[in-house]
Amino acid sequence: MAFVEKTVELDVPVGTAYNQWTQFEEFPRFMEGVLEVNQLDDTRLHWVAEIGGRRKEWYSKIEDQVPDYLLTWYSEDGVETMGEVAFEPLGENRTRIRLRMEYEPEDIVEGIGDKLGFVSRRVDGDLKRFKEFIEERGVPTGAWRGSIQGGHRLNG
Repeated sequence: MAFVEKTVELDVPVGTAYNQWTQFEEFPRFMEGVLEVNQLDDTRLHWVAEIGGRRKEWYSKIEDQVPDYLLTWYSEDGVETMGEVAFEPLGENRTRIRLRMEYEPEDIVEGIGDKLGFVSRRVDGDLKRFKEFIEERGVPTGAWRGSIQGGHRLNG
């Protein structure tokens, strides 16, 4: 498995950053190559993306979700990926987001792209576009404040 970790600092409160991140269906607005995300229920998502010039679809499951703190996931099929997004308040109106992701390049083209740093640059760009998106808006497009542990909803 390949690995990438990136951080970005935002000029919004942690709750604003977290609330926007939970709006998965908005991801195509700032994630390069993501064409569509459909939230099927509180823990499952269906993704459609273009990776290496090819359309790919897969399902992912949210394993853990703690409001204003952490979200972890793994893919259930298709594109093999897992990771976490951590939210850290840096004061009243600043937040650091740390994204850690593991993924499995599916073929030689994706493997070469990974070695050349394409995934790392894409994730970096996605976080910068997220920063611009939420800082420009100032308020999230929605919010989900529930908690998930071990893939099961606790409340919310």
